This record gives sequence, C-alpha cells and structure tokens, in this order.
Amino acid sequence: MNGSADVSAAERRNWAEGTLSFEASRARIAESSQWLAGGVSSNFRLGIQPTPLVFERADGAYLFDADGNRLIDYYLGMGPMILGHTPRDVINAATAQMQKGLLYGGQSGPETEAARLFCEMVPCAERMRFCSSGSEAVQCALRLARTATGRRVMIKFAGHYHGWFDNILWSTTPPPGATGPVAGSKGQAETTDEIEVLPWNDLAVLTERLARGDVAGIIMESIMCNQGAIFPAPGYLQGVRDACTATGTILIFDEVITGFRVGPGGSQKLNGVTPDLATFAKAIANGFPVAAIGGRADLMELMTKGVVHGGTYNGQAVAMAATVAVLERLRDGSAHAAMAVRGERLMAGIQTAFDRAGIPAVVAGPPQIFHVALGLTEKPRDWSDLLGMDRARYIRFTTALLRHGVRALERGAWFLSTEHDDDVIDSTIAAVQRAVQEI
Repeated sequence: MNGSADVSAAERRNWAEGTLSFEASRARIAESSQWLAGGVSSNFRLGIQPTPLVFERADGAYLFDADGNRLIDYYLGMGPMILGHTPRDVINAATAQMQKGLLYGGQSGPETEAARLFCEMVPCAERMRFCSSGSEAVQCALRLARTATGRRVMIKFAGHYHGWFDNILWSTTPPPGATGPVAGSKGQAETTDEIEVLPWNDLAVLTERLARGDVAGIIMESIMCNQGAIFPAPGYLQGVRDACTATGTILIFDEVITGFRVGPGGSQKLNGVTPDLATFAKAIANGFPVAAIGGRADLMELMTKGVVHGGTYNGQAVAMAATVAVLERLRDGSAHAAMAVRGERLMAGIQTAFDRAGIPAVVAGPPQIFHVALGLTEKPRDWSDLLGMDRARYIRFTTALLRHGVRALERGAWFLSTEHDDDVIDSTIAAVQRAVQEI
C-alpha cells in the first residue's frame, strides 16, 4: 500500500500552498551534531536545503518527517527502495528469518537461493559473491582484474562514481579542462600511477589507449547515473566490449544504481552487452545493506586462489531473506514495465512545466531513474556537457518543491518505486508546476 488514499485534505492544501516547515528537523540535526559529525553519517546527507531532514517513519512512496510532514519521496534511500518503503513480502521474509538467527558466521539457505536468482537474472554472472556495500564490491572487481591480467593500470571515466575509497575516488566531478585524475576528498592517498581517467562515450580515445596492452581493466557506469542519467552512445558499449576482448582487458560495469532498477538483468541486459564483471547494490535488497559482484566463472574463482575477499556481514541471513523476496518480485520484469509507464509520464510532466515557464531544462534517462538538468538545451553525452548545468537554480527548485510536499535529490536524480501510483504522479506534477513558477 502506498498510502495515497489516506492523504488528508489539510495535507493536500499545505502541499498546494507550499507552507511546509522543517524547523523540527533543523533542531534535531543541531542536537545530533553533538555526537554525529555534522549530524549525519554520510557526507551525501550534508548541506541539504533548507536542512537535512529527520524522519519518523515511511510508508510506500511517502516519508513522514520530524515536523509531521508527509513527503512524496524520490530519494528512495538514494536509490534502493524500488518496491517502496514498506513492501510487505520483503518485511515478512526478513522478520521470519530474524526468528531463526541474525548472523551465523557461515552460510544459510537464503544466501544460496539469493545467489541462484542473481545468476539466473544477470547475464554476466556465472558466479557471484555478496558484499555489504557497492564500494566494497568495486574493490573486489579491481583486484580480480589485476590478478587475471597481471597488469596494474585501471581506467575510469570523468563523472563516473565507483565508491569513496582512495584508489577509485578520482575525477567524479572534475573541473573544466582537467587533464589528469582529480582527487575527490581531502586526505585522499595521492598515488595515481595505477588509475587513468578518460572521457566517456568517446570510443576512439579509449580504443587508442587500450591498444598499448598495459591496462588491467576499465570500470564504467554503463548508464551514467551518479552524475546525470546519460545513455551510452549507439554502438559505444559494443565497441568497448570488442576493444577489451581484443586487448585482454577486463570490462567491469558498475551497476550499483542500474542493477535490478532499469530491468531484471540490469543495464547489461537492457543494452545487450555483457561485461566480464559487474557490481551491484541498492535495489538488490530494497534497503537492506547488500551488494554483490558477479562475472565470468574463471575470474570469480580467483577468490579461491589467493584474491582476498572478506566481510563479516557479507551474506547476513536476514538481509539474504530480504534479497530473495526482492529478486522474486523483480525477476519477471512486470514491475519495471509499470514503473516505465509512470516514469515516462512524470518525465514528460516535468519537461512540460519547465518548457511552459521558459526555463531551459533537459529531462533524460531511464524512466525508473531519470535526471533533470536546468540550464541545458540538449541531452548530455558525458561529464563535460553536464558542466553547463545551473545547479544553484536547480537547488532553488528542489527547495521549493520540498515546501510543496515532494522530496527530490539536489543532484538532479529522480528514483521511482512500484508504489509511485497514478495519484502520486499527479500530485508530483502539480507540485512541480507550482515550484517552477516560484523560481
């Protein structure tokens, strides 16, 4: 249940008038800052306007904050909540497993079943392993690529994000004209001998670089979703696949966002190009801390031959029971098809609102995870095109939108769930129209 039928007349009036206040959240963040650095446990929750929010509960497509506001949610936990906030089948599966134990320090039946479903759904996954975060899964993929090839250099692409660890947090938001890797954090280890950054969607540049024969692997978001929601250019992924095969380079797709969100087999199935390895998280378990790496059997079996992959909480039984429930719901593709219909209607509604107001904007990407960029007039092809976005104006838009009862990420991404029904979409479009007029 998404709760749309329970929205009161008073709540709808507050949404329409844009009178929501967030002072209780502001006070709670100030209080928690005595113990939590910045009042939060992730830098990606810092600096939110008008304040980081504190929540009391959630239901379906809605969040309920410390001020008593009901908010239509397009953060969806930064992406995981593909079945909404309270999917009964997932909650029941996790609850049943909790009665049997939490953490065994060994294997469980739900882990095996989750692995079977994963391998059946993901094209590249002849074998797989569970992890606890996407950042950890990426580290495993990098180790496997270097071991398999005996090479050291990894290539990533400007604007792509693969976790917050020192060896890969490079050029996630590089400035114009950057020609070398740009660190993403203060205090980050500065060794860049084993990482190179190239422009994405430029096959000629990549092919020329791979021809030198010294690259262990390349890692990319096969649909660029952390910054923008940009599709690969026609033929690009297949060209990359062919170049990697020809040069013995390991191709890694980072599907932490796209995996199980854009379709049952992730973007690799949607795009029809199979990598050697792929990493997953977020939508795989609808809010439980589960990630995964899957790929060719010969590569994955290297973890039994000296490539260390560990984690106390990997395959935790309660999380595995939830994973089984999520994958069973998603595997036939009907959930994604329904989200696509509503997502496309929402995308069109947002684009129309900006067009009518005469505000340059581009709404693009898969309908289950799309992106809104103010200041652009054409769909971007890579990070350099996104540099033209009017980020300040977009934040004014999301701040206004919040006062009208809709919570959307300030970086421009919009995540949908199965619980965003027609009434929720209608309410969102109405809020967008009002917020656009205010900026």
